[in-house]
Formats: sequence, C-alpha cells, structure tokens
Amino acid sequence: MAPDKFKGSLTAAEVARRVSAGLGVPTVELPVADGGDGTVDAAVACGFDRITIEVTGPTGERIPAAYAWHPEDDTAVVELAEASGLRRLPGEREPLTATSYGTGELVADAVRRGAKRVVLGLGGSACTDGGAGMAQALGARLVDAEGRELPRGGAALKALARIDMSEFADISGVEFVVASDVDNPLLGPHGAAAVYGPQKGATAEDVKTLEAGLSRLAAIATQTHGLLGAVEHDDTPRPMGVAGAPGAGAAGGVGFAALAFLHADIRPGIDYLLGLLGFGTHVEGARLVVTGEGSLDEQSLRGKAPIGVAQAAAKAGVPVVAVCGRRTLSDEELKAAGIRAAYALTDLEPDLGRCIAEAGPLLERLAARIAADHLEGK
Repeated sequence: MAPDKFKGSLTAAEVARRVSAGLGVPTVELPVADGGDGTVDAAVACGFDRITIEVTGPTGERIPAAYAWHPEDDTAVVELAEASGLRRLPGEREPLTATSYGTGELVADAVRRGAKRVVLGLGGSACTDGGAGMAQALGARLVDAEGRELPRGGAALKALARIDMSEFADISGVEFVVASDVDNPLLGPHGAAAVYGPQKGATAEDVKTLEAGLSRLAAIATQTHGLLGAVEHDDTPRPMGVAGAPGAGAAGGVGFAALAFLHADIRPGIDYLLGLLGFGTHVEGARLVVTGEGSLDEQSLRGKAPIGVAQAAAKAGVPVVAVCGRRTLSDEELKAAGIRAAYALTDLEPDLGRCIAEAGPLLERLAARIAADHLEGK
C-alpha cells in the first residue's frame, strides 16, 4: 500500500489502512507524499518521530507545527505547509505580507537538534516572499537603505538594500535537499509571483508588487558575497543566476532561498521521498502495489505521487493499480503512466459529499474489488 492522502478526507496512512483492511491479504503499508501537504505524516507513518514546536504562522500568529525526525541517521523532514501553508491561514489570504518565517524556525530547530540532513518539502505555501522569512528565522538580516529590518512578506522586499549574514545559523556539515516537482524559476511569466501568486489571493496589481520584491531579493542576493557562487555546482547555464534555476520559484520562491542561503540540491519530490522511505526494499516480492490520491487528473501526470510510485514499481516488475476519490484520466492515459487500473469512490457513490464523508468504508469496498480482479487465484 503506497498511497498519497485524499486531501480533505483521509491521510495517506488512513488510506493505506482502509485498503489493507478491504484486501484481506498480508500487506505492507507505506504511505507516501510528494513534498506537499502530508509529507511529515507520511514520514512519521514510516517510522520517523514527530517533533512539534511552536512557530510563526504565515500571518504572524503563533501555531504548533511539526517536522519528522529520524534519530538513527539524524535526518529531518520539514514540510513547508506545516508552518507556512495555505491551510494555516486563520482567515483571508494575505499575499503581500504572508511569510515563510515559521518554516525557517522548523529548520533551525532541526539544525540545533543535530541534523546531518534536512529534507525540505515544498508545496501548498501561503507566501510569496522568496524564502526571505525562512532566511530571517535562520539569522539573516534583510535591511533597507536606512539599516532598518524589513517587515515580513514579499511586498516589503522592494525596499531591500542589504543582506547581513553575519549572524546566520551554522549549517556547516548539514546537507539540505529540496523535495519538489515544481520547475518554475523565481522570476518572469513562469515565476513564483505570476504563476502561483493568484492561487494565494494576489490580484494583478499584487503580482506586479511581488514580482518587484522578488526581483530585488534576487539582485541583492546575487551581490551578497558567497551566495551566488556557493550554489553553482555545475556548468549548467543558469539565466539570472540562481533565480533562473529550475525549482527556484517553488513555494513562492522558497526554492530560491534554499538554493541561495542553504546551498540545497533540488530533487524530484516523489522520487526522492520514495527512496527516503525505503520503497525499493519494501516492494521486493510484492504481488501488487496499490497507490492513489484524492483526484487522478492531469495534475497527477506532472510528477505526483501515484505516477512516481508506478514508475518505481515498474523497475521492480510489480503491477500497480490506483484508488482515488475521482478520476478524469482515461484508461489509456493511466496505462501509459504505468497504472494497470484505477478504482474511484465515485464508481460506488456518485455524490461527492458522501464520498468525502464516507471515504473509509467506500475504500474498503473498492479494495474488495481490487482483490477479486488482481489477487484471486494467485
């Protein structure tokens, strides 16, 4: 069982548990995630510890947030959505002032705990601040021409004059990995503000303001000694330096800050997390892999968890089926992606409200169908 969550209904672990119950055969439950909402839950379900601390939410309120910790190899899994996600907004979206500061507090706590590797899952962010808040939480000072600390949020970055790294956290010896399938650059028509700003409540005028702030951040960071050169790991041409790197625009530009300030590597989200969770070991000897997510649609084909699971299972020669709340993909599209068949809650219950409310029992019924179609007589 290697499903992602059914957003708004069941966690990935709950999906795995329900399908296991309905199949009626011995199973291994390995809930997964692609770096977005549910990444910490998936890691905890696979044996990581949950560390909960109080951090700054996207609009300044203090909230409890968690990251996953593996004491045997000192690995932390930090999910941006836990501290700085849209789901953390207490009311209206605040695209100009929302901050990633709380994510930086989670990272700082993991570093103080002795992390040798920090995996940063990006997705579902409420902010478009270029990761400035995260950097501030780690000790960077972002100041204006008068030497005053900038307020938090993307709009304030227009006044940025200098980045002071003298009190930045000691991250020597810590490997940072960004788990994300977003390949957007920081700036431009495909950048963080233009593409994702409207999803966070930004108007057309707000997008211009945020773009100007992110451009200023990129320009000042480029001039700041040690930042740009430190992340030039290869000879790949990168327009506009780090700002033009694929993934720099992830999570409102937090990908940029991870590259520039943490010297992170960006890896495909689901592929990296499957490795971290030991999927390759668990799939050995399996007769079937069941994956899934709430909606199997066009977005799924762009590197979401079920497709990553199907590709990983194919390497082991194990067939894959999927469960979902609903699907818009054709049988041909699914088979091309390596999924033999898909079973949707809407096949049993056309009312979406009831599908959400009764997802668990419906999944068990779907699992009985899967057992009959793919496991009987084997």
